[in-house]
Amino acid sequence: MKKELKFLLPALFFIAGCTHADSPKEPGKDYPVYGGNKAGNRYSPLDQVDAGNVRDLQVAWMYDTAEPIDTNDSKPLRAREIQCQPIVVNGVLYGTTPELKLFALKAGTGEQIWKFEPSERRLNVSRGVAYWEKGNDKRILYIVGPSLYAVNATDGKRVESFGKNGIVDLHEGLSAGLDRDISSLFVTSTSPGIVYKNIFIVGSTVSEFGDAAPGHVRAFDIVSGKLLWVFRTIPQPGETGYDTWPKDAYKEIGGANNWSGLAVDEKRGAVYFGTGSPSSDFYGGNREGSNLFANCIISLNAETGKLIWYYQTIHHDLWDRDIPCPPNLATIKHDGKMRDVVVQSTKDGVVYVLDRDNGTPVFPVEERPVPTNGLPGEKPSPTQGYPVKPLPLSRQVFTEADISDISPRAYEYIKDQFRQFRSDNKFTPPNTEGTLQIGYSGGAEWGGNAIDPDGIFYQNANENPWVLRMVDTATRNKELASVSRGNALYITNCASCHGQDRRGSGTEFPDLGDIGGRRSFDEISAIVRSGSGRMPSFQQLPEADRTAIVNFLLNPRMARQSEAHPGQAGAATAAQKTAFGFKPAYVSKEWRKLYDPDGYPGIKPPWGTLNAIDLNTGDYLWKVPLGEFPELTKKGIPVTGTESYGGPLVTAGGLVFIAGARDEKIRAFDKKTGKIHWEYQLPAGGFATPITYEVGGKQYIVIAAGGARGLKPGGKYIAFSLK
Repeated sequence: MKKELKFLLPALFFIAGCTHADSPKEPGKDYPVYGGNKAGNRYSPLDQVDAGNVRDLQVAWMYDTAEPIDTNDSKPLRAREIQCQPIVVNGVLYGTTPELKLFALKAGTGEQIWKFEPSERRLNVSRGVAYWEKGNDKRILYIVGPSLYAVNATDGKRVESFGKNGIVDLHEGLSAGLDRDISSLFVTSTSPGIVYKNIFIVGSTVSEFGDAAPGHVRAFDIVSGKLLWVFRTIPQPGETGYDTWPKDAYKEIGGANNWSGLAVDEKRGAVYFGTGSPSSDFYGGNREGSNLFANCIISLNAETGKLIWYYQTIHHDLWDRDIPCPPNLATIKHDGKMRDVVVQSTKDGVVYVLDRDNGTPVFPVEERPVPTNGLPGEKPSPTQGYPVKPLPLSRQVFTEADISDISPRAYEYIKDQFRQFRSDNKFTPPNTEGTLQIGYSGGAEWGGNAIDPDGIFYQNANENPWVLRMVDTATRNKELASVSRGNALYITNCASCHGQDRRGSGTEFPDLGDIGGRRSFDEISAIVRSGSGRMPSFQQLPEADRTAIVNFLLNPRMARQSEAHPGQAGAATAAQKTAFGFKPAYVSKEWRKLYDPDGYPGIKPPWGTLNAIDLNTGDYLWKVPLGEFPELTKKGIPVTGTESYGGPLVTAGGLVFIAGARDEKIRAFDKKTGKIHWEYQLPAGGFATPITYEVGGKQYIVIAAGGARGLKPGGKYIAFSLK
């Protein structure tokens, strides 16, 4: 197989003397961009809070965003997390609530200035917003469901001249070159787009099944909302990469989307981002080839959308190894020379360091043979890339030596599970017997990473094994024919995440077995229709089908067996009714996180780490556990770390701030040693990335403590400062 690395370097791209990173001005007093600056460094030059005084941090203010389900509802607050990393511009903090209302606060006091309520119900999580100004025209751009809003940053009112009454439909530009309507397909965005001049560049979040919309990256005029350009991540005839798919694959395959965010080098006029896997996950019998531009790190001309270069991290992805976080633009000293680089960490825990001008690896990446014994009809790639440096953030395979040993009970239980599944290679193709996989919920996750001016890279990483077992569609259809319509629709649309037994897989996919005791019919119906967190909307399903699913969840034993079965009239699922309706020959029958009997990860600790890597050399400086389970620590078990969601912030004060762990704490680590200097017990989990800024001569650190992810709900933004 040819090496999937090509370079397209238009002569006009080079600008004489342009050898340094876009340093949108470092955040300084403000924190004006998702990721701190347009390079995504998550670095602040503020140093008022340092290792000597961080222990004196105290709560300066709290802003409570939580709201009842509706104004007439006296029930408890909805248990939804906040993943938003807010921004601060001119002393005003902008963020979103769990219900995706947009707000502006005085950043020094937390006092609300205004709050904007979108037209749509929540269809996604929001990890941030974007700010743009020109003269007195100041706008916030943010996404709710399929709608991109432009909101006046001064008064919180819709900018009616943008798009249609202040809204642009994110379906726009996705159907280019197709002969069908895709307006019913699920399209939103969890991560904010990025601003370049008067251009807003944005990716999308789409379904991961056969009904996935195309994942094209697009640019809109910030003033008018007009579509400016489209970069097709699934190429059409005559475009680069078209020959890496079967003929006309773009007509039935979606995905390959950028859901994790982008970075911009304004001096080079280039935008950088990563893409996810093609649909559907785990089976690619209809997409022979390496499948560009899925699973790629990509550089485009930000003005035109023209391809500059790409680098593919996974060929013909069968493991859902999307690129999970924005790239980070940095300058390092390598082999005695300063080099501008793109740094990208991945779900499977590897870190790519690429030259920013041409995408070539700074450290060697070896193309090695991998297993190819895939499912019938499948043609896996015979090779995959292995970065030699830096070493992976997390384990790459699950061996017998990795079985959890926190107790004899845990060890014996996981050992029995281990013997049932294959786990010898991270690129073992999915099969019907089952495989144990690492690299789905970390290595790295969507919170991103931080890089300081010395080229030191900070990344939190997870280590969680998953069980994947496939089943052929014919067998699945026989199973569906023997159950009620609601059960069959649940199996078809929901079981790949929540399990056929409805038990879920921990925080990723919650247990639905007792959902009737926690949610009403109307609440469950709203979630199925609109989506929640990582769960996509199923608005494309007929209302009768959604109702059947809800009735099954509430009363699985009482579901009427006489209902139509999906093998017959009830077989119409989202994949069959939408414009993109590919039905794979194999689907996941079992897809769950491997836990011991007490609910802890089945792999030997650490389960979550914070890492520091010197990008100049590719060597680790330190690796420490991130988070703990207090009940295990009390038993004398060394601190295990926990999975974490959200990322780090590094400051000139010599500190790395990070929350995200399941013990619901925010911590400050010494950036040179990894030693903890400060920690604070949040009222709920801080599953977001902290920010820092200065107002009135005082430095503040803010984290969204939204909670949930299987723990208690929250809903507060909390600001810390020195006494």
